[in-house]
Amino acid sequence: MKTRFIAFAAAACLLLNFVAFANVDTRKQRAKKRQITRLVSLLPASDGVAVIDSKRFFNDAMPQVLSANQPILGEITTKLTEIENRTGISLRKFDNVVVGVAMKEVKPKEVDFDTVAIASGDINAGALISIAKLASKGNYREEKINGRTVFVFTAKDVMQKTSQTTKSKTTDMMNKALDGLTKEIAVSTLDNNTLVLGSFKRVTETLEANTRVSSDLTTMLAQRAGSVMGFAIKTPNGTSKFLPLDNDELGKNVDSIRYLSGSVDVAAVGTSLQLTAQTVKPEQAEGLKSTLEGLQILGGAVLGGSKRTDQRVYARMIKAAKFGVRANEVTLDLLVPQADIDILIADVK
Repeated sequence: MKTRFIAFAAAACLLLNFVAFANVDTRKQRAKKRQITRLVSLLPASDGVAVIDSKRFFNDAMPQVLSANQPILGEITTKLTEIENRTGISLRKFDNVVVGVAMKEVKPKEVDFDTVAIASGDINAGALISIAKLASKGNYREEKINGRTVFVFTAKDVMQKTSQTTKSKTTDMMNKALDGLTKEIAVSTLDNNTLVLGSFKRVTETLEANTRVSSDLTTMLAQRAGSVMGFAIKTPNGTSKFLPLDNDELGKNVDSIRYLSGSVDVAAVGTSLQLTAQTVKPEQAEGLKSTLEGLQILGGAVLGGSKRTDQRVYARMIKAAKFGVRANEVTLDLLVPQADIDILIADVK
């Protein structure tokens, strides 16, 4: 009897510990969801919004995805450290980052993007701006917006101070992206632990707080909570302004998409991708799903017999993709095993 009681007590303790840890984890997830919701609510009206779990991305997702190519991982890590040393802003210290993108048609088939980002975490936002001011060596101006000071840096001048050493195509691409920032970057604080940065126009809109992200986008984002990255985009005039589409059945179905949302997550088994495309009419969603399934059969057959290892991986990815349809929504679910990711990443130079 005594032995049974001890065994029961031990099992009860284990169960209570498990429940306690589960509750802590649930509380953390709820707290993170509330934090992301708060940050999104601070964004001005946007056509597209992305939410990023910054710490998970830099500490878990990026190292895992690039684990089969340590040289590339090392170069990217070095580049991030270089940016931190030059600007005083450590991207890896932010807990969460939300990005709001406004789209404007500048000419037929050409769209301009204007961006603002809000980043929050275990940081001293004011101190980071002070270090950035020192790093710029005076190449900035100050503006007052709604009682807050906005520091406007000339991005080109800042980036010219960074090293241009290139070891691979990957870091060369990162350098070119940084060099391409010829516009101004505005930075301000929302509170002690939150920065807002982007174009002066978008930062101004954020601080004035006259507009907000529409509920249709925030609802889609809420469904992506808990992933490394989630996004929601609206394309009221179709997708042909962003993609080169032919005037065929596939082109017409793709151009009928009015909302696109998705998420990317990384776990031990691999990387998962979920996408949802919302069309104007249910029959367009059915047509899009049927077309994609047809391409899935064709693509799997063509690539599956290839002698190239990477193309066989692509064939497996195509075959593993799962499509669904509900009313005017088409869904895509895909899990890419880490072993296949390793094959694709290993040859990246």
